[in-house]
Amino acid sequence: LVRVNATLGFGRSHIAPLMSAFCTKHPQVDIQLQLSVNPPPSTEDAYDVCFRFGSPPDSRSIARFIAPNRRVLVASPKYLKKFGRPKSPEELRHHNCIGIRQGDEAYGLWRFTPSKGKTKGLVGRTLGVKVRGNLTTNDGGVAVAWALDGHGILLRAEWDVRKYIKAKRLIEVLPNYASPDADIYAIYAERHRTSLRVKALVDFVAAAFKKEGD
Repeated sequence: LVRVNATLGFGRSHIAPLMSAFCTKHPQVDIQLQLSVNPPPSTEDAYDVCFRFGSPPDSRSIARFIAPNRRVLVASPKYLKKFGRPKSPEELRHHNCIGIRQGDEAYGLWRFTPSKGKTKGLVGRTLGVKVRGNLTTNDGGVAVAWALDGHGILLRAEWDVRKYIKAKRLIEVLPNYASPDADIYAIYAERHRTSLRVKALVDFVAAAFKKEGD
């Protein structure tokens, strides 16, 4: 048995299919997947491995880097045609921004750092912008669907919107400004360092993300 935890949207769209593939390859392993709004405390003993965004504050746990996870601003061509494209983070205050209430992150406060060489005089300076909109959810998949429907600008992990950007159903907004990354990590207790089943599962997930990112 391997007890796995992941956040709701990410777990449903990315981790659950990989657990299916892993069990096909290793039918002798049982997977118990629990999805939750917030990651469990790293001291909790209810899970063998937790896939989450960002490394844990608890140094007693092992945090294995799985994949980079850039966050991007996106909107549909329909929305941008009707309301225009913001030229700076400050202009987001005048746009309808789709809100996501997840984790402990300050709701409605989006932070940006100008990319090097793109915005003179502002490189390295973090800009905090308080945004608002008429649609809010705690489910990332719902938020993406709303963005596709043309309801507003969304700040979302690149993993969740990459295929829509490629298909031109969503357009990246303010590409010269970077939002804090939320890299993907596998978190597990020190005692599982030598666990073959945990290592096999984490290796499998890491390889799958590497293949998808190539």
